[in-house]
This record gives sequence, structure tokens and C-alpha cells, in this order.
Amino acid sequence: MPINDKLKLITTVDELHYYLKLALVLEHATIPPYITALYSMHPGKNLESFHIIRAVAVEEMLHLTLIANLYNAVGGKMKKTLTDPDFVQPYPTYLPTDAIDFKVGLNKFSPETIDTFMKIERAEEVEDDKPLVVSRPVQEQYNFLTILDGKPSDTFYSIGLFYAEIIRGLYGLHKEMGDALFCGDPSRQITPEYYYNGGVDIIPVTDLRSAIRAIKLIQEQGEGAEGGTIYDSERELGHYYRFQQIKLGQYYVIDKDDPENSDRPDHPTGEKFTVDWDAVYPMKSNPHLSDYPEDSEIYPAAKKFYADYRQFLGDLEKAFDGNPKELIPAVGGMFKLKESATALIRNPIPGMPGVNAAPIFRLD
Repeated sequence: MPINDKLKLITTVDELHYYLKLALVLEHATIPPYITALYSMHPGKNLESFHIIRAVAVEEMLHLTLIANLYNAVGGKMKKTLTDPDFVQPYPTYLPTDAIDFKVGLNKFSPETIDTFMKIERAEEVEDDKPLVVSRPVQEQYNFLTILDGKPSDTFYSIGLFYAEIIRGLYGLHKEMGDALFCGDPSRQITPEYYYNGGVDIIPVTDLRSAIRAIKLIQEQGEGAEGGTIYDSERELGHYYRFQQIKLGQYYVIDKDDPENSDRPDHPTGEKFTVDWDAVYPMKSNPHLSDYPEDSEIYPAAKKFYADYRQFLGDLEKAFDGNPKELIPAVGGMFKLKESATALIRNPIPGMPGVNAAPIFRLD
């Protein structure tokens, strides 16, 4: 049920910090599902799908970096943020989409998994008649976009409205404080030369204009720019449509010289490719360490992957905490996790015929 569509949740810098830390959690929450599906594929199979998912995972790291830049710019303290035990959400977790949440889990590559990825990346129009906050019906786990000092069931109506409130809060605080809002040390900003894969779209945040640009880029890279196009302001295919290519088995075409000649939503005209949904390992969905017998080989392998992932988050935090040159090796380390992940995904769980192990991102 709606709480109050006239709420203003961000009226102080501390409140802005709280919601930016939630944005870090949100942008990270997609990475474990994406790389789990990626690693579940048989080697050498579904190369088109593999590269699509991998590219989106890299851009989710971009989104995380943009939020970190914004958080640092307004005086946020990064230490013990990504390495907080509760930063990684338990899976399945819930994300808001209108009045009803949907589950996001750790699953093998499948049509259902790609459907979920498309839901994650589907941008919503921010409509004036929608409530900012709703009280969710009882469910096994509330989504994590919770309201400061609210009840666990009080969450944002949608991801689009969550980011709209951050933008509103930035404008309001800047009107009150001026450029003093952006009090962070500029040397802590991740600039293009420090970003993995060429630094495309990295926006150092130093003022209101660059802060809004960073948020808008995150929003656009989901579904694409407004106006029924498949591409964002940089004329790159939106994440939603990248995943839809896998569902349809066909690439979209973007004419960067004349974007109006690009494909329209839901109607790709590019090269077709085959998706073999069976070329995957039968990994367990949403595993817990307790699913693995302690006397089995996969038990220490699961603990190793967990430790390796914690190291990856620690390296990211170090980069965001005033050591920007550490970002390139940190992001590259995300894909070095494949070796410890495959030690699980390619091996059956003792006592569970036909079910293989899967990576553990959180110990519960």
C-alpha cells in the first residue's frame, strides 16, 4: 500500500550518504547473478551469449564506480563499505518493480535466467502518480531498498523512483548548500585512465552537473534512452536489449552515424546466432555452504571462492578509498574468479545426483 507520495527522503547530507550506500548495494547485487550464469556455460559454447553477459557485467562495475565517485564527491567514507558483511545480499534477493517485487537468484544460464536479467535492466518511466514508498506485503525476505528509520516492509516503489529521489535530493541540497555539497577530495575520483576496458563513460563527479550525468548514465544503460530507442546517450545498446538478443537469437543494429536508422525495440535485424540452452552445468541454485558436506572436496572449494570474492571486494574498496590506480587490476580480478568458480560448477554435490555445486558469495 502507498505510504506517502509527497515524501522527501533526502533532506540532509547524512540521508544522502545512506541512500548512496544503498545504491552501491543495488549496483553490486546484479554482479553475482551475472557471473554465476556466465560460469555455468560449457567452455567454448554459446560464445555470443557469453560475451553479451560478460560485457554487461563489466558495465555493472562501471555503475558501481560511478556511485562510488558520487559518494566520495559528497564526503562519503568508503572504508568498510564493500567489505561490510551485509554488503553482499543473500540470494535469492528481491528487487522492486512497481507494486510487486521479483526474485533475483544465483542460477545457471537458462531462458528463465535471461528473463530475470531483462527484468533487472528494464527501466521504468518515473511517473508522477506513483507513490515513492510502499509497504510491501509479507514475503520471505523484503528487498533491501529500505527507508531510513522505516519499517523493513517500507521500500521504494521502483528502482527508477529510487534514483529519481537521489536526483531530487542532490538538487535540493545543492540549492541549500551550493558547491559546498561537493566537499570530497578530487584525488579520490576514478578517472578514465584508471578504468578497466579503456575507461569508457567514466564520469569524475565534482559538481551538480557531473553528479546528475552519472546517475542518468546508470539509468540509460538499462533499457536505453527515453523515446523508444534501444540505445543510450552514448549510442550504445541498452542492457535490456543486449539480453533480449539472447532470447531472440539475433543482434540489434545501431547506426551510430544516423541513430534514427537503428533497429527499433523488439525488432532486431542483425546477424542471427544459435543459443544452446543445454550446454550448461546442472548447478544448484542459490547455494549455501551447508549444502556441501564438510568432508567433500567442494566444501573447501566453496570457502576458497568465498575468500577470493571477499578479496575482490576488498580490492575494489581500496581503489574507491583513495587508490584509483588499483581499479584496473581489481576489476580484472572479477574474471580471475572463474578458476575457483569452475572448481565448484563442474563437480557434483555428494548425495545430490545430477546437481553440481555453485559459488558461495555470502556465508549464512
